[in-house]
Amino acid sequence: MAAEPDPVLENPTSGEDDLDEEDEEEEEIQPELPNTGSRESRARIERAKLESLFRRIQTEMLPLRVHDVIIKGNSKTKDSLIEAETALLKDVSSMQELMAASKDVNFRLQALEVFDSVRITLDSGPPELPGTANVIVEVVETKCPLSGEVGAYTKGEARSSTVEGSVKYKNIFGYGDLWDASLAYGGDHMAEVSSGVYLPRFKRLAPVTARVFLLSQDWLKFSSFKERTLGLSVGLVSSRNHDLVYNLSWRTLTDPSQMASRSIRRQLGHGLLSSLKYTFKIDRRNSPLRPTHGYAFVSTTQIGGLAPDSRSIRFLRQELDLRYAVPLGFLHSALNLGISGGLIFPWGTGFLNMPSPLPERFFLGGNLSPICTLGGPIALYGFRTRGLGPTDLRRQLQSNPTDDSADPGRDYIGGDLAVTAFADVSFDFPSKWCQSKGIHGHMFASTGNIDKLTENAYQNLSLRKFVESFRTSAGVGIVVPTNLFRLELNYCYMLKKFDYDHGKSGFRVSFSTPT
Repeated sequence: MAAEPDPVLENPTSGEDDLDEEDEEEEEIQPELPNTGSRESRARIERAKLESLFRRIQTEMLPLRVHDVIIKGNSKTKDSLIEAETALLKDVSSMQELMAASKDVNFRLQALEVFDSVRITLDSGPPELPGTANVIVEVVETKCPLSGEVGAYTKGEARSSTVEGSVKYKNIFGYGDLWDASLAYGGDHMAEVSSGVYLPRFKRLAPVTARVFLLSQDWLKFSSFKERTLGLSVGLVSSRNHDLVYNLSWRTLTDPSQMASRSIRRQLGHGLLSSLKYTFKIDRRNSPLRPTHGYAFVSTTQIGGLAPDSRSIRFLRQELDLRYAVPLGFLHSALNLGISGGLIFPWGTGFLNMPSPLPERFFLGGNLSPICTLGGPIALYGFRTRGLGPTDLRRQLQSNPTDDSADPGRDYIGGDLAVTAFADVSFDFPSKWCQSKGIHGHMFASTGNIDKLTENAYQNLSLRKFVESFRTSAGVGIVVPTNLFRLELNYCYMLKKFDYDHGKSGFRVSFSTPT
């Protein structure tokens, strides 16, 4: 029995040994707890790796190709639409090209107007395929497909000032389709109701636009006729530099006043317009509202009469517009130069004796800035809408057949040949507040002329006579550019005009949107 206490005496020793072993284990585990110093060192290492990668991207071509493009987040939008917009990602051969292509794809997807956000992530490819990457495209589809807007706009010729409203419904069928209906009304009794659809891509076709419209314009004040057009326009090609549109419409010209001149009365009635219009455009200016360097060129060719109908309006119309901006090197100043020209001619049997179609002729004037109106001869400082060019005497009212002193007025009948040119020098004001808001001054001069060529009138036209008939104006003004339009407060001085021209010296206010 005396031997029994021995294990009891050994247990405390064993317990102490166990405690010592546990303490040693705790001491061994202790260094594995988070260490601020080691975390900072790891962060420095990762930062150094990223900086080294960025330097290599900037200085070296890193070979890389895309293994797969993964699309996420589209529940309604077709995969084929997104795949078509992201196809260029699979053509890259380096990291630099992949970064640039990703930016381009992001812009394209945002431009579809059917996504609230687009996120593109680059991930490493499969381990067995070195030098590859996966691109993850995450989209968030718009929560509210219905949208609307109302605004006041300033446009060329007839649409010098309009109030417009539109309603859009986006992505009904998942092809990025945009459906809209719009209504526009102008202070000059212009009204337009239209509805259309835009398909960015459909079954690997180019972007397609189709639009049905009803347009009514009142030209009684200037040319003694009203125009009403019901038609369909289809955009066949639309890209950055090229645009091809087919137009089919039924047009009616009427004279409710019964005072139209002989030239106008000959064109009253119905007509079928079936035309194809091609536009080539390059705009390398740094800004359409205040260009300080760069150039722009637009060529527009239109052929009418593409229908086997005797009432089809047949004509050929060509417009050219060239702009060039040169910085002057002080006060953020720049010199803008521009020249525009246009020519229209009927075609068919006996075309030399035929008049050109009235609505397609060229009309100069209007409260517009030539800086913004890129596309053809339209704007001329100081002259009212349709305020110069060939005219014809209106018919005398029958109520006063013996009153020779009564002046019935004249109709502006437009021209077949038009040329305009301008020079504009813009400069900053010394005020820092004006500079921060973009408000600046400008000095300008503009000149132009318009004449008739059809019905054998070209036989009486000479270059010297045409140049001597140029109208000229000059002036100074203040320009307030905004995100939507260019506001100008100008004083125009008429240097040369003729008796029947509607233009005079004085102050003018204009609102112009880029075209």
